[in-house]
Amino acid sequence: MTPAETPASVAAMRNKLLASTLFLAALSPFTAVMAQTPDPAVLTPERVFANPSLAGPVARGVSLSPDGELVAFLRSREDDVDVLDLWAAPTGEGEPFKLIDARALVPDAGELSEAEKARRERMRISQRGVVEYSWDQQGRYILAPLEGDIFLAEREGGAVRRLTETEADEIDAKVSPRGNFVSFVRDQDLVVLDLNGNRETAVTTDGDGLITWATAEFIAQEEMNRDTGYWWSPDERHIALQRTDESTVDIIPRLDITGGGASVIEQRYPRAGRPNAVVELFVHDRESGERVQVDLGENRDIYLARVDWSADGRTLYVQRQSRDQKTLDLLSVDPDTGASRVILTRTSDAWVPLTDDFKALDDGNFIWSSEETGWRHLYLYNRDGRRIRAITRGDWPVKGLTGVNQRTGEVFFTASMRDGRELPIEQQMFRASLRRTVTPVAVTPGGGWWSASMNRTGTAYVGNYTDLGTPAQSALYRADGTFVRWIEENRLDAGHPIHPYVSRRGEVTFGTLESHGETLVWQMTTPPGFDPSRQYPVVMQVYGGPSGGGVRRSWQGATNQLLTEAGYIVFRLDNRGEGDRSAAFKQALYLKMGQPEIEDQVLAINYLRSLPFVADDRIAAMGWSYGGFMTLHMLTEPAMNLTSAISGAPVTDWSLYDTHYTERFMSTPEANAEGYAASDVLDQLDSLTGRLLLLHGMADDNVIFENATRVIDGLQSRSVPFEMMLYPGQRHGVRGNERQLQQWRTYLDFLDRTIGSRAPAAQD
Repeated sequence: MTPAETPASVAAMRNKLLASTLFLAALSPFTAVMAQTPDPAVLTPERVFANPSLAGPVARGVSLSPDGELVAFLRSREDDVDVLDLWAAPTGEGEPFKLIDARALVPDAGELSEAEKARRERMRISQRGVVEYSWDQQGRYILAPLEGDIFLAEREGGAVRRLTETEADEIDAKVSPRGNFVSFVRDQDLVVLDLNGNRETAVTTDGDGLITWATAEFIAQEEMNRDTGYWWSPDERHIALQRTDESTVDIIPRLDITGGGASVIEQRYPRAGRPNAVVELFVHDRESGERVQVDLGENRDIYLARVDWSADGRTLYVQRQSRDQKTLDLLSVDPDTGASRVILTRTSDAWVPLTDDFKALDDGNFIWSSEETGWRHLYLYNRDGRRIRAITRGDWPVKGLTGVNQRTGEVFFTASMRDGRELPIEQQMFRASLRRTVTPVAVTPGGGWWSASMNRTGTAYVGNYTDLGTPAQSALYRADGTFVRWIEENRLDAGHPIHPYVSRRGEVTFGTLESHGETLVWQMTTPPGFDPSRQYPVVMQVYGGPSGGGVRRSWQGATNQLLTEAGYIVFRLDNRGEGDRSAAFKQALYLKMGQPEIEDQVLAINYLRSLPFVADDRIAAMGWSYGGFMTLHMLTEPAMNLTSAISGAPVTDWSLYDTHYTERFMSTPEANAEGYAASDVLDQLDSLTGRLLLLHGMADDNVIFENATRVIDGLQSRSVPFEMMLYPGQRHGVRGNERQLQQWRTYLDFLDRTIGSRAPAAQD
């Protein structure tokens, strides 16, 4: 900036340049190139949605071999960010190497089956290539499904062999614990392949139509964080597997509209208050070929929540959740007979959350978490469900059990806590003890956001770290936190893709607001060249629903920088109900979704309007999914008086959404008619305070398109103008660089016209 350039003039120039980007997109490529901004530090949508990724070399799905000597991970190709290869790195000396090259093995990826598309949608997998993999417990093999077939990489020598080559997709493939077998689901049946003789054996044969074996049902995949339907015993003798009968589930016809036409999908979709699929659990004896049914109780209207084996394979532990989700039973099952008994029960007046904290130990005891104190903590139990002791305690929540070193008695977990007090914006890994209740010791440093995956013995872990100045990086550590080696350092040096734009990243600040005795956290990012004596428009980014929370001391995504480059302050508040915090904080929205969350967002906008540098008549909100639901309610809340809002794939009537998610927070439409009515945005459209941009995928099988058409029809019947962008062939998210570029050009254009440089208020 020269002395003659003021912040206001630079901001005006920047806004014009961003607006011209949208206009130039319609011109010839030559014209667009000639008219590009001369400042290479200004981040553009065109660069954000291009290769290579601005995130840099980020390792995904990192895991240690069982012996801790090799690390495997997924990495995007430099020539195509949407295709993943499988890489490995020795934990000692040696450089990372590519283990499976997706393009080399399958040069022309075909069309995935509808079942696999749906499964990947549930798992939020948008890439192709090697999107998942698994180790055997001996660490001899890595199994990788690739474009519908299965490949096995041998650790010794790195040879890769193709195990299947069929027209059907083989899904949910696993290596058995001792590495003697590979299992997978093909055409709704479970198949086991003997690696020694390369012989296939069909464990089930009647999977067809509405009957599916060994596959997690829609509800389990979408809402219960369970993406498998079968479980090997440690000794490889037994396989527990579920049988799903969808004949009880309502058919919800939906149009699947693509760029090439439309088809009607007869989707089995269990809406709130309506019947679920019938799920049964069996145990298959691989040696005898016999199968027994597990006694899950007389009530068939339950959820199969979790399934785990004891360390010796003699007991099957099953978590059974009641339909109203207020009771969670732990069953001890005899795998030879299927007989079961309840050894532990969790209850709540609202809902009992599901976790992955269950861990069976070699001595027959097990670890499991509970929120009975109001905070999620870990406890040790004996094999009969009798509590031995608390492992953790305090006014802060355990986020997740990371690993156990059974030799030393160390227990590792993640938590958002510092000095015994909750700190929601950071996350670290801590160490506690099986043998006595002690004050946890931090293994990782504070200051940012850590996640970790540990080897089976609890002697080493892969730590993933990020903070405001550090893009996501991965490294190998000993259990005491000692650094061993980088997996992906992702150093922010001159060669990093984001480096040319770092100088213009906005400053991020954090703060808190108080609401009904709860502390809400917020973050604010200001535009480059921020001048507190000026007034700026604000974009309130919102999700708002039950989740891990969005306010974190972590690296800020490139799309955030697109907003600050356009001259907007970006603000986010985690309202009550959002974030993995205390039970009381989460349960504030029970039976009244869309009420306490909006009340807290009103608190946030009032705070924003109290700031002298905020243009209080130029505030917009944007969000997707639950965030889309929130922005519609924020735009129809008179106390917010928003100028505009962007609502993507919103739920507009919770009776249209699925059972497990909706009933957890809202009960059924019959039992909570008042709550459902209050959350339906249709009756609130008369209170619209500003302009709306509505977006939706036209093949969405999660928040079905009917949610959007209700609002479209409601606004048209009221003669209310609004804007709309529909995405043919897209499901619950917009995939691919080209479409995401179009999406963000649309966002920026809409914001510029409503709160930005072309907004009427900006021109007064």
